[in-house]
Amino acid sequence: MKFIVWLIRVLVFVLLLVLALSNTQPATLNFLAGYVWSAPLILIGLAFFVIGLLAGLVSAMPAVVRLRMENGRLRRELRVARETPAVVEQPPMPPLI
Repeated sequence: MKFIVWLIRVLVFVLLLVLALSNTQPATLNFLAGYVWSAPLILIGLAFFVIGLLAGLVSAMPAVVRLRMENGRLRRELRVARETPAVVEQPPMPPLI
């Protein structure tokens, strides 16, 4: 099974490499304020992929920090619960007649 997974990975990599090598023609991006960027199309695609990846990571950081804090709080509560002795309550005595 691992061989099949690695074979698929290699095939996807080769496909993306061929796609990248076939898109080397220059492209021009016009930004605001007259800024112009001329670069190969694959470089522009890679730049926007990296920008999107970074934006996704930055937007996920608050949730990751919140989950880490909650995880620490729950670990402390578990440690305290394990250290405190368990109180065993005796059932009530039946009434004596």
